[in-house]
Amino acid sequence: MAEGVKRGYRSDLRAAQAQQTRRRIVAAAAELFVSAGYGGTSVDAIAVAAGVSRKTVFSSVGGKAELLSLALDWAVAGDDAPVPLADRPEVVALLRLEDGGAILSAWARVLTGIDARVGALFAALETAATVDDGARAMFEKLHAQRREGARAVVDAVVAVSGLRDGLSRSAATDLACLFSDPALHRHLVTGHGWSGRRFEKWLAETLCRQLLTG
Repeated sequence: MAEGVKRGYRSDLRAAQAQQTRRRIVAAAAELFVSAGYGGTSVDAIAVAAGVSRKTVFSSVGGKAELLSLALDWAVAGDDAPVPLADRPEVVALLRLEDGGAILSAWARVLTGIDARVGALFAALETAATVDDGARAMFEKLHAQRREGARAVVDAVVAVSGLRDGLSRSAATDLACLFSDPALHRHLVTGHGWSGRRFEKWLAETLCRQLLTG
């Protein structure tokens, strides 16, 4: 094997190992944030749970705020690929649909998947946001991102179907943002035992009823 090929192989192997370590650290942090709370979780505890040193936690990801942010990002996206949700194939595809009901039904499906992954972690963030400035800033950032996503969906609906009579684009965005809140899924699925399919159906029907003309 040529020396250049060997170096490339070793470099790829180190990068893969580093990514596996990062995933293990973020997974351990997410579990602890949910079980012990953000305030009750220390970097030392995360290091122990991940089987790494405290220094490795900081060098691989960062402190608690960075860990929570990354855990939420990965939960929303469904993986650790550096691709924003708005650029994911399922989101791009739904925004290109040519029927408002189809757009909202596809969005309900995407939201249900996100909610199932992010629910417990988002609840931990909500609690932390009441006492921690960093967590509060993160919560507000996620809300702004969710509203931006809701606005994009509303714009797509307006372009092909129009909104319910008397409903402005701004008010429609308010409603869409409300119904995309993970707390709804947590309340109905986790709290009241709804199936994911039942929640998705209800969400799609509610979005259509609240936003679409006719």
